[in-house]
Amino acid sequence: MSTTEHRLRSPDGFAAAYRAHARSILVFLTRRTYDPETALDLTAETFAKAYEARRRFRGATEEDEAAWLFGIARHVLARYLRRGKAERRALTRLGVEVPSIEPDDVLRVVALAGLEELRGTVAGELRALPAAHREAVRLRVVEELSYDEVARRLAISETAARARVSRGLRTMARAIDPPATLHERLA
Repeated sequence: MSTTEHRLRSPDGFAAAYRAHARSILVFLTRRTYDPETALDLTAETFAKAYEARRRFRGATEEDEAAWLFGIARHVLARYLRRGKAERRALTRLGVEVPSIEPDDVLRVVALAGLEELRGTVAGELRALPAAHREAVRLRVVEELSYDEVARRLAISETAARARVSRGLRTMARAIDPPATLHERLA
């Protein structure tokens, strides 16, 4: 059994892993949701799922540990993105008020993740897209239209609408968040 594997199995060791990686996971999730409160919730869920699955971890190094945790965070984020919109509508419809974090905490997370700078970068990258891709992305992401409706508005096929949105988002993603080295993710 490796030191890292052992670390994840004990409560104190898991707490140490949390201290080592929580900040980078929080930044990762904040930069993808643009919402500090959601990112904090998703970070907590990431570590809860990691704790539940800790016996399945087979890594040998801190880099393996980080990669495993980021994998869990990606799955938690994907699940949130698939289900989040419907859950938010249900909460609104039911009049449920979700507790929020303190304004100072929100500001700290925004600063930690560099959201103000990122918002400017996103806007600039959106403006730099070819007009056809920019409009498809705007309709799909900003106006939250279905691909069918995007296609109707642009007078193109649904397949073409999906392709334009995909290409636009992929171009923006590469420019905004180039793949980080493992060392950068651990820093």
